Amino acid sequence: MPSTIIPALQLRIATGSSANDVFERISTDAGRESFWVESSIETGGKIHLRFPNGQTLDCKVLARELDRRFSLTYFDDTQVDFNIIENADGSVVEMTESGLSTELWSENRAGWISVLLNLKSVLANGPDLRNHDPARTWDEGFVDN
Repeated sequence: MPSTIIPALQLRIATGSSANDVFERISTDAGRESFWVESSIETGGKIHLRFPNGQTLDCKVLARELDRRFSLTYFDDTQVDFNIIENADGSVVEMTESGLSTELWSENRAGWISVLLNLKSVLANGPDLRNHDPARTWDEGFVDN
């Protein structure tokens, strides 16, 4: 049976951090490496990401609006948008993945929850919750990768 594209996956997380701090984490190589990927190299509007299990991905930056929005292509030709809404308590990060198939929805949702919770921890000057062990990745059932 062919895969079906479903409405966008959308998750939000409240942070005590400014929109600028959130934007720096999401939109820079050092920022992405601090909570999301093992390595990130951005050149000429493209980002080469390497994940804990050794998998790599070349993404295209689709939008970059200072302290408000960062958007890129992702696995399986999806689009990921990070929208940042600053408020009196810090900011809210709204992550939306569009173009996702029904087969990948649950796994991607779980993965993004892990990524966003680690972002919140790192933004609060807490620990990076990832184990950084290539033998203990999502593929082996570890959620702290």
